[in-house]
Amino acid sequence: QVQLVESGGALAQTGGSLRLSCAGYGLLFRDYRMSWYRQAPGKQREMVAQIFNNGFTNYADSVKGRFTISRDNAKNTVYLQMNSLKLEDTAVYYCKTPASTSWGQGTQVTVSS
Repeated sequence: QVQLVESGGALAQTGGSLRLSCAGYGLLFRDYRMSWYRQAPGKQREMVAQIFNNGFTNYADSVKGRFTISRDNAKNTVYLQMNSLKLEDTAVYYCKTPASTSWGQGTQVTVSS
């Protein structure tokens, strides 16, 4: 059974940085695209960043130049480095893989001024 465990969410100030981690279990991690999504209160879940198994990355326009997705296949972990945080980055952040239809518990990021 595939399990994804997100961590690293916290309270941060505008302009600050956070790094999120997502550990994957029960899958051949290196074979899969990994994505970060987020859901803010009252809004739909949206894709933030993706990293393919060949290292290719893709970002939502709202985070380009501020967020960086990376992966460590040896650790079965995907990261999201978030810099220059804005109030609108406040959300629960989830990672996702096509290897599973379910979502993890997410990690809360709150940005305050």
